[in-house]
Amino acid sequence: QVQLVESGGGLVQAGGSLRLSCAASGRTFSSYNMGWFRQGPGKEREFVAAIRWSGSSTYYADSVKGRFTISRDNAKNTVYLQINTLKPEDTAVYYCAATQRAYLLGRQTYDYWGQGTQVTVSS
Repeated sequence: QVQLVESGGGLVQAGGSLRLSCAASGRTFSSYNMGWFRQGPGKEREFVAAIRWSGSSTYYADSVKGRFTISRDNAKNTVYLQINTLKPEDTAVYYCAATQRAYLLGRQTYDYWGQGTQVTVSS
């Protein structure tokens, strides 16, 4: 079992930055691959970024490449999402998720989800 708690969301102006954090409980965090997803108003939940359990590989949606960076600190049981050059279309609830499966790009592959943190970008 893994419990996930996101934090770091807020209201920012376009062009600003945020760092989201996802704190995980449990002693096996380092064995989980982690992902970030987001769900904008009236939209489906979509993949944003993912990172392997070791941190050796990262993956990004095309819409966020070059602006978002996913990282993790297994000693702190935490995964991060650095978001730069925010755009109004980044407005969404951001969720972190955990899986031990190999495929990381689809939401159906993740077994554990946090409650989400709201990011609102004003123009």
